[in-house]
Amino acid sequence: FNLELAMDDDSRLQGLSDRAEIAPDGGMLFVFPDAQRREFVMRRCLVPINLAFLSDEGEIVWMHAMQVEPKPKAPDYQLKRYKSHHPARFAIEVRDGTLRRLGLQQGDRIELPLDDLKARAR
Repeated sequence: FNLELAMDDDSRLQGLSDRAEIAPDGGMLFVFPDAQRREFVMRRCLVPINLAFLSDEGEIVWMHAMQVEPKPKAPDYQLKRYKSHHPARFAIEVRDGTLRRLGLQQGDRIELPLDDLKARAR
């Protein structure tokens, strides 16, 4: 996969907003400076997205199939919340159907350069 990195507040807020397509091997890796319960919304997202929240050690703690909002430009407080339910340090967003196609499940570990990513997060 060729995942774009979202390592700071601005890039994490933008995420995959305003994208008309996500490549089959594309997506985004969100890296946070700490592990805590997180929630995402489909802010200005034009295509469905699969989301996997990962622990500090890269273990999948929760997954969602996020659907396009009926009013994607609505204020954040009106958008559906997709929660991690457990502390998450990372999140991966990919094209809809990818997590199922790969057979990923809660508890699976995703191999990432964790120490490098943690050191670079702002």
